[in-house]
Formats: sequence, structure tokens, C-alpha cells
Amino acid sequence: MTPDTPLLHVEGLQTAFHTEDGAWLAVDGVELTVRRGEILGLVGESGSGKSVTGFSLLGLIDPPGEVIAGRVLFQGRDLRALDEEGMRALRGDRIAMIFQDPLMTLNPVLKVGEQMMEAILTHHPRTPRRQARQRCVEALAQVGIPAPESRLDQYPHEFSGGMRQRVAIAIAMLNQPDLIIADEPTTALDVTIQAQILYQMQTLCREHQTAMIWITHDLGVIAELADQVAVMYAGRIVEHGPVAEVLARPVHPYTRGLLDSMPGATVPGQRLQQIDGMAPTLTGREAGCTFRPRCPRASERCGQSAPEIRRHGRQDYRCFHPLINEAS
Repeated sequence: MTPDTPLLHVEGLQTAFHTEDGAWLAVDGVELTVRRGEILGLVGESGSGKSVTGFSLLGLIDPPGEVIAGRVLFQGRDLRALDEEGMRALRGDRIAMIFQDPLMTLNPVLKVGEQMMEAILTHHPRTPRRQARQRCVEALAQVGIPAPESRLDQYPHEFSGGMRQRVAIAIAMLNQPDLIIADEPTTALDVTIQAQILYQMQTLCREHQTAMIWITHDLGVIAELADQVAVMYAGRIVEHGPVAEVLARPVHPYTRGLLDSMPGATVPGQRLQQIDGMAPTLTGREAGCTFRPRCPRASERCGQSAPEIRRHGRQDYRCFHPLINEAS
């Protein structure tokens, strides 16, 4: 691995779910690059494939789902070529994931301290237990949990939902991983704690050169947190580029629609804007551009073939009728 090698490089990732009617693509040709210390925001409506993409990167897709194509290069190694033992050595140590539901991380029959120390000692068995416990105390304090020393001796059911999520975030940060995949981890937190967590995440990335993929539907969070943003629709990345440029001058009509749907883009007293129609289901996708049924700029050409990736400035996009003039 050379200094110029990206920490994570994803090529042509495809994840399918097998049904009686055939295999349906939930992730269709996703390509991403994340460098050390960089935060990538992965945004889109519910059902766009964001979470499935995150799960696919870590090999956490269960039947009837399956990653059927693509490469996931982490520090130059293809994760898809590793066996389960090789993946377990990376998960929770060099790559961590924060799930939207903290109960996917926390075991209800074990005390919080036991689970946090296990996350350290499994990957670093020579760490003295006293030192490991102190790291757990510091991690809980970082995410805003009061009296962290005593909290280690409590069970998950003694924490509120938001507190459990903070514990899950603390566990992900314990081993100072190279990459964190965060699947809407602050959804259950109040605004004050959310701001604190976002600050801690940014600090971690800057100080330890940790890379992060932040999966969310909240463009406001991405504007504050991310360096790059990838907009996902129906399993595909439809626009990607520096967050300041994409949010200020979107090229894809879907990105423009998401921005116009934000409350801040609506004049007080008027109804919130929305994108007409509904996102397609796995089985309800048409040929051509998947956004065509909802796009105000769609033409006959859009129904004949799917647009390939094109480039405008530093922004990549998939569209036959981009907002180039509006973005210039």
C-alpha cells in the first residue's frame, strides 16, 4: 500500500436479494473512494440502498441477500477475498460499524462494561484489564454519559434508548479504527447530544486520521460533518463530489429535489416542497433511468437506457439532462 492508495476503494459493488421471481439488485454498481481522515456522507431517501451498501462493505449481508459482484479494497486488500475469520479480525478493530439500532450492538444479558472491555480484549488480548476499563470510562465520557465509571456496571436495559446509542458509538470508537461506517447513529439523540457526538466524530477523524462513511437522510448533518457526499437513489450513486459544491450547485435533479425538500428551503407559512411520486421498490424498477418517473426533466431517452457516470468540474453524476446551466 502506497501513501497515495485510498483507505477504502469500492468498485462495481452489487448486492442482490434472491426471491421466487429472481434476483433483485438493492445495490447496483456502487463505486466509492474514501481516504484517511476523510468523512463521506452517503445520503438518500429510505429504500435507496444506503444501509445495504454499508452492510455489504463489511460482509454482513445474510440470505436471501448476497454480494454478487465488485471489489471492496481496504488498505489495498480485497475484503471480499477474506474468509469469515479474516473479516472478524478487522471488524471492531480496524473497521467499526455503528448501527441505527443500538440493540444490534449490545447484548441485553451482559453489563455494559463487560461488552466494552470485550471489544478491546478480543483484538488486543495483552491489554491489562485495568487499562482496558479506563479506556471504556473515557469513551463513555466522550459521548456525554454522566458518571461513566458506575455506568459500566449497569445493563443495557438500565439505559434510555438515546443512552444505549451513545454506548454503541463509544464501542465503535474504542480501538481508534481506521474506518467507521455509521448508519444514522444520531437519529434517536436530541439536538444537543447530536451536536456533541458529531463534534467528537470530527475530532476523532482529524486527530487519528480515521475515515468515516456517515449514512443518513439528513442533508443538514452532512453539510456540517462531511468532506464528500454521495447521493444514492435506487441502489446507484447518482451524484458525488465535495459536499460544499454538491449542496450549493447540485447537478442531478434528484439532489436538487432533496435540497428543495428541506424545511429551510421553504418560505415560512408555505407547505413543504416534496419530490413527486415514490422511490421504486426492488421489483418495481423500470428500464432506463430509475429516477425518470419522478423527474421533471425526463425525456424519451431516459426510458431507453441508464445513464453512465459523467463529470462536471469535481462532481460525478448519472443523468442525461443535468442541471449544468443552473449549477454553473
